Amino acid sequence: MPGIFTVSLDLELYWGVRDARSIESYESNLRGEREAIRGMLELFEEHDIHATWATLGFLFYKDAEELRHHLPDVLPDYRRQQLSSYRYLQEHAWGSDDDHFHFAPEMVQLIRDYDGQEIGTHTFSHYYCLEDGQTLEAFRADLKAALAAAQAHGIPIASLVFPRNQSNPEYLAVLDELGIACYRGNENAAFYAPRNQREQNLIVRASRLLDAYVNLSGYHTYALQDCARSRPFNIPSSRFLRPYSRPLALLESLRLRRIKRAMLDAATGERLFHLWWHPHNFGADIQHNLACLTEVLGYYGYLRERYGMQSLNMGEVATLLEDMHAGQA
Repeated sequence: MPGIFTVSLDLELYWGVRDARSIESYESNLRGEREAIRGMLELFEEHDIHATWATLGFLFYKDAEELRHHLPDVLPDYRRQQLSSYRYLQEHAWGSDDDHFHFAPEMVQLIRDYDGQEIGTHTFSHYYCLEDGQTLEAFRADLKAALAAAQAHGIPIASLVFPRNQSNPEYLAVLDELGIACYRGNENAAFYAPRNQREQNLIVRASRLLDAYVNLSGYHTYALQDCARSRPFNIPSSRFLRPYSRPLALLESLRLRRIKRAMLDAATGERLFHLWWHPHNFGADIQHNLACLTEVLGYYGYLRERYGMQSLNMGEVATLLEDMHAGQA
C-alpha cells in the first residue's frame, strides 16, 4: 500500500470565527474566501487532489429565514451563551450583506462539480463538543440536522470534522449510529489534545505556532492498520496549513520544509499524511496562500511519481479502512 496524502478543509464562513471576531475585523478574509476556494479547486484539479470539504450545515441554506425553518428541536445550552450560533441567528440584526458571510449553497454546488471532492460535515451549527453546558442529546440533534441539510441537496455524508478540533470520544457512538464512517482526530502531542476555549492558554497556542516551523512534536504520519482498528475511523490530522503571515514571512521556507518532510515520511513509510485548513484562512493574501499551496501540491506530485503516493479524500480513506477492518475481525 503506497503512502496517502489526505486533505480536509473546514468550510464554515463567518460562523467559525463568530464568537471571537467581528465581521469588520475579519472582513478581508471573508470577502476573499470565495475567490480563494475557486483558486483551491483549480489547483486540486490541476494536481489531481481529492479533498474533503467539511461543510457547516447552516451553509446549505440561502438565508437566515430559510435556515430558521430547519432548526433542531434540542439546542445546546452553553454556559457561555455567546458560543451559540443559534442564539446569534435569533438575535443578530441581519443586513443586506449578511448572506455573503453566512450562507453558500452555490459554493457547495461548485465544489461538487469538481472530481474527487467530497462534501463532509462540520456539524450543523459549529457545535462545540467540549464546552460547558452542551450535551450528547443536543449534539445528536445538531448532527441530524446537518445530515438532513446535506440530504436535501442529494449529498450523503461519510466524514466529519469536529469544530475547533473538539473531538469528544463519548460522542463517537453517535457518528456510528448516524452512518458517519470517519472523523478527523487530533495529533498525538500534549498541545494538540482536544480542549475547550477556556483551556486554550498562551503556552498551548505558542507551542502549536512554534511547531509549525520547528519539529517539536514529530511528523504525525499514521499507519493505516492503526486507523482501521475501530469505527468510526479516526483519520488524524498531521499538520494545519497556516495562512501566510507578513510578520513571519522570512520563516516561510521553514514552514514549507516542515510540511514536506512529514509528507516524505508518509510516502517512504507507506503511511498517511493529513493536511487541513479553513478556506477563510486564505481569504486575505490569496496570492501568497495559493502560492504556498501550489508548492505543497507540486511536492505531492514528486512523491507520487517517485514513491507512488496517492491522494484520497477522507471518505475514500474510510473505504480502504473498512476493508482492512473487516480483515482484522
